[in-house]
Amino acid sequence: MNEETSLKFKGHVTIVDRDTREVLVDKDNAINFENMSQALAMSLADRPDGSIFNMVFGNGGSVVSSVGNITYYPPNVTTANAALYNQTYSKIVDDLNAANTDSTNCYMRVAHVTGVPYTDIQIVCTLEYDEPSGQLAFDNAPLTNNNNPSGTGSVLSEYIFDEIGLMTGGSSPLLLSHVIFAPLLKSLNRSIEVSYNLRIYLGS
Repeated sequence: MNEETSLKFKGHVTIVDRDTREVLVDKDNAINFENMSQALAMSLADRPDGSIFNMVFGNGGSVVSSVGNITYYPPNVTTANAALYNQTYSKIVDDLNAANTDSTNCYMRVAHVTGVPYTDIQIVCTLEYDEPSGQLAFDNAPLTNNNNPSGTGSVLSEYIFDEIGLMTGGSSPLLLSHVIFAPLLKSLNRSIEVSYNLRIYLGS
């Protein structure tokens, strides 16, 4: 018998201020289907480097004009060698990996309800007040970003994030997903929590 089915992925990203619980970003993401198929096959075959390992952050997903208008680039999800436009930071979210030194705040959970044809991977990544190293002290200045470093009256920081992705580990990591959003400054006076939900559907 030839059994055919369809496999679908849906991702959603929420970023909140850990102190106030203010929602800073609430957006669906894009999936790199070629890379996701490779990662899924490697995981099922018990091969190394097929699982989610890093959450990566960048500042190249948009252009902020001198008057504050934002132009967004499309997510990079169409080729096997896809990457963030300008990655500036990463953090391990695989809480079973010994290299993860913050597994209490950066971890993955699998959630499934019996009888439904989907399962969720819940990925949480927390950036504490003091990370990344070299960030600005406060988040109250007008922003520009990597693609427009000369915005009038604004500040430039490599930690003005406007793109996030999930990546596998190993020597040839794969970008599995990519989301682009309005620039968000990570500064010393703010701790943020990124909740990344990846839902996997299997059905006819």
